[in-house]
Amino acid sequence: MTTNVSTVSFARGTAPVGRTAVFEIYIKATPERIWEAITDPAQRAVYSFGVQTHSDWTTGSSYRAGAPGFDTAAGENLVVEPPHLLVQSFNALWSDDVRAQGTTRVTWEIEQVGDSCRLTVVHDELPDSANAELYGGWPMILSGLKTLLETGEQLTTPGSLMYAQG
Repeated sequence: MTTNVSTVSFARGTAPVGRTAVFEIYIKATPERIWEAITDPAQRAVYSFGVQTHSDWTTGSSYRAGAPGFDTAAGENLVVEPPHLLVQSFNALWSDDVRAQGTTRVTWEIEQVGDSCRLTVVHDELPDSANAELYGGWPMILSGLKTLLETGEQLTTPGSLMYAQG
């Protein structure tokens, strides 16, 4: 008996279940340290392909993400509860294809687990047949965040290499 099984692949855009993509990672750091790395523009750039995210990080405030001369995303901070919860609307701006996908939502949840934390990122309200560019970078970004916080070093990923080459 042959079955047609589709594997989960971020590269092929088959990762989300329905209109939701969930990423979970454990980091040996405090919630406060993780929150700082998410909200500090200079630290964010180290693990997020050179992209800085600027905001005053209050509920209802706006944020803008980008590198010099290049906007990548913008939206609203819907819920801000440091150092445990950040919910944001997400408008991707880096290409016409992702701009056409419309507004999605990203939730960062930080939960203490002993001397470490579980960081769960939920990217939801994705359109049907969402472009994989909307959510495909999360594993690299979160792995880079973990590496930065645990070792103080920058992680080399396909994304970091692509953007380092300019």
